[in-house]
Amino acid sequence: MNVIQYPQKNEWSKFIKRPAIKKEKLTEIIAGIFSQVEKNGDQALINFNKKFDGAETKNIKVSEEEITYAEEQIRNDLKSAIQEAKENITKFHASQIPGVEKIETTEGVFCWRENRPIDKVGIYIPGGTAPLFSTVLMLAIPAQLAGCKEIILCTPPDTQGNIHPAILFTAKLCGVTEIFKVGGAQAVAAMALGTESIPNVYKIFGPGNQYVVAAKEFAQNYNVAIDMPAGPSEVLVIADEQAIPEFCAADLLSQAEHGSDSQVVFLSTDEKIFNETIRETENQLAALPRNELAKEALKNSHFILLNTIDDTLAFSNLYAPEHLILAIKDSENFIAKIQNAGSVFLGNFSCESAGDYASGTNHTLPTNGFAKNYSGVSLDSFVKKITFQNLSEEGLRNLGKTIETMAEAEGLFAHRNAVSIRLKIENEKF
Repeated sequence: MNVIQYPQKNEWSKFIKRPAIKKEKLTEIIAGIFSQVEKNGDQALINFNKKFDGAETKNIKVSEEEITYAEEQIRNDLKSAIQEAKENITKFHASQIPGVEKIETTEGVFCWRENRPIDKVGIYIPGGTAPLFSTVLMLAIPAQLAGCKEIILCTPPDTQGNIHPAILFTAKLCGVTEIFKVGGAQAVAAMALGTESIPNVYKIFGPGNQYVVAAKEFAQNYNVAIDMPAGPSEVLVIADEQAIPEFCAADLLSQAEHGSDSQVVFLSTDEKIFNETIRETENQLAALPRNELAKEALKNSHFILLNTIDDTLAFSNLYAPEHLILAIKDSENFIAKIQNAGSVFLGNFSCESAGDYASGTNHTLPTNGFAKNYSGVSLDSFVKKITFQNLSEEGLRNLGKTIETMAEAEGLFAHRNAVSIRLKIENEKF
């Protein structure tokens, strides 16, 4: 870990850089995968399963029998936990369903907006070192609430050609319509292009490694939308004198264990808390089953001592973290100063894991500084917003002169005539 004390503001820019991802030939590799999937469809996916995951898969579609069997393999306590998380996530996302409000902008001119679901969506669920069944909840629940007709799920199989039972159980619970055994960039290509088995979709969601992220970006060349260019996980923790070092260290490591390319940042205004958190991070790291991954992540992570809470918030806004934890006194008083963050956790007991699993907010969030211009996944991510307007005869008379004047000034006389001809015919009635 990199320990820095009281850096000058003009030095901050070098501490907000994420671990560099090697992109040599990445686009070429992704283009090759898309080409293979486009040419050979399901057979390409079967070949890629063997090449990348060591999996023999004769059929890439998960059968009903496999889903039923998976449900029998899940412990009852895990089923209950998933169900409780589902209820909380549903409750939070259902609150985002808007009402329709008609606005009379000018007398006789009514405007409003309505949601329509994206008919076909694809969700990608990583299944390598950590089968993220929690991400199924985060993506399938809002998709179902939005009214998406087809929810297609792709996730990599294990070496036996099977999907983790918790992913299958959760997918069924949340209304996923079809599940396929395919991972990586090839899964994204399949959902973008369509194959004999996998329908092409209109928008692709979900986290993944650098190949998945690059594939999602490449998919946009095929008129497929994506949720966001989300990459490796990250967290930034701000702590003052009342923070609890054990808690701070645990939160930092909860993101570091995601993978070697993850990054964590710890900012503190208190030297005692700062040093104790560093020691506690080292102590807890030794006991983690995934400590090798976390160790690698910590090499690219920063522990920075700053003068004031305002300084820490300014640094955080510059960094734009995926997760931001405020382990500070009266944390809610500082909400207005937070400009760039994916999801924020307030106080000593708001652990980042709560948002990852069961508090109700979504954990699919912008990383790599994209919190400056992207939001996390929400119900809005699964809908299109269509505007409507209805002008009465009186409304057009009231607004017509304004439209005619503006259209003429732009030299668009057909636009002007669309108003003028209506007003002329209307006037001829009288």
